[in-house]
Amino acid sequence: MGKLIVEQIISADGYAADRDGGIGFFVNARSVNEADQEQLRLLQSVDAIVLGRTTYRLFADYWPEADPAEEPVAAPLNTIPKYVVSNTLDSAPWGSRSAATVVRGDAVASVRALRECVAGDLIVWGSLTLADALLRAGEVDVLRLRLLPVLIGAGRSFAPADLGPRALALSSVRSYPQGLVVLEYRCARAGDRTPG
Repeated sequence: MGKLIVEQIISADGYAADRDGGIGFFVNARSVNEADQEQLRLLQSVDAIVLGRTTYRLFADYWPEADPAEEPVAAPLNTIPKYVVSNTLDSAPWGSRSAATVVRGDAVASVRALRECVAGDLIVWGSLTLADALLRAGEVDVLRLRLLPVLIGAGRSFAPADLGPRALALSSVRSYPQGLVVLEYRCARAGDRTPG
């Protein structure tokens, strides 16, 4: 079974969304795309992308038509199999190219089932409600935080407030000239004191 990776883009003060739930601070931080080459390397090891309904809609509105010359990660994002965990969507079109597969039922159980049938690593981007459930259940193997050099003062944390202590082991830190820092942690499984 491959790893389950959760990646979040966050402000320097730890927020994944502003107080209104928006991500406008991503646009104001020019370094979001600074680590494209690292993202491309990561995507080479990923066998499927898992999204919640809201993040799926954001991605499907942008990535299918993104120019790979300007957005190097567009090509792999558009070709890697995608799954949307949702009990309300009937379908999940992905531009004119293809569609993501809608997975219904309990979010954690659905992702566990995907882990059994997908040979390699799965990545969850954004999808805060889904990521919260997976963190609570101890299903996350790797937590990647793309920390932007911006403070927003208040908003939605990248982790659920009721998570409780969970051990992390820092596995890598990469910094980039415009201030982006990418932190990667190995996560302890639920009930474990040390990361696996």
